[in-house]
Amino acid sequence: MPDLLAAADKAGFAIFCVDLSAVRDKSALFERLAATLELPAWFGHNWDALADCLGDLSWRPADGYLILLEHCDGIRASHSADFATALQVFAAASDAWRDERVPFWVLVDMQTDGIAYLPGLD
Repeated sequence: MPDLLAAADKAGFAIFCVDLSAVRDKSALFERLAATLELPAWFGHNWDALADCLGDLSWRPADGYLILLEHCDGIRASHSADFATALQVFAAASDAWRDERVPFWVLVDMQTDGIAYLPGLD
């Protein structure tokens, strides 16, 4: 992982490592995302506001974006529907940025037995 982070940094990407190890509910997830992603003050701590922030990154210009969601097992186990919604929001943002030809990568760190849980991205 250090090589990937170094390469992304060299390419001018904004890099965010979001430690979710202590996150167990949606409120804590929004708090952690707001702090780590340095979301603007108008972020409303809801899914629509997260989608808006990720879809318009004018407050954080970069050549690309790399978001590493670390230690996702706890939130996945305790609030699987919220975790799935978060992944959908990140996937939609990634699709939108791909259309703009701006790299927007989200990596999900979890135990290997949890990988089967991840939704397919068609």
